[in-house]
Amino acid sequence: METTSFPYTKLVVLGTTGSGKSTLACQLADRLSLDRVELDALHWETGWGHAPDDVFRARVEQATRTPRWVSDGNYRIVRDILWPRAEAALWLDYPFGIVFWRLLSRTLRRWWTREELWNGNRERLAVQFKLWSDESIFRWLVKTYGRRKREYPLLFAQSEHQHLKVFRFDNPTMTEVWLNQIKKVP
Repeated sequence: METTSFPYTKLVVLGTTGSGKSTLACQLADRLSLDRVELDALHWETGWGHAPDDVFRARVEQATRTPRWVSDGNYRIVRDILWPRAEAALWLDYPFGIVFWRLLSRTLRRWWTREELWNGNRERLAVQFKLWSDESIFRWLVKTYGRRKREYPLLFAQSEHQHLKVFRFDNPTMTEVWLNQIKKVP
């Protein structure tokens, strides 16, 4: 397979929770020698507290001052910082079933291995399966999945986002094939 140079150096990776945004952002950061701006790491405080909006925004503003970066996440509160600075948006628009199974396996793996996520936080399994709770990542998936599918095309069509080159991937194989065509920056 022939590889090509990728001309964009400021990227936002978007998609519903569990779609693989962080994984793709890591791969792109490695392949293209980009700084990784992990929005969850900038947002979550110790004990699963939220950073105050002004603190979160300042962190994102600072992290995206560099000339080469890739961010992963869907936080509306910082969209006005990220999107105008970005050159391309990569949207993981996968079917619900794929995302659900990815989220389930990720949640179970993180809980089982006691993987540290951000600022000392670890997966809390009992909370995730309380589907009536706003703390459940599965409830969040159900709440946001359809909204993202409707919202992103409308946002991309707005005049202030016309500068973004949008890459929409509707399945993981499509994403993998595309990524494998991108030449690694030395």
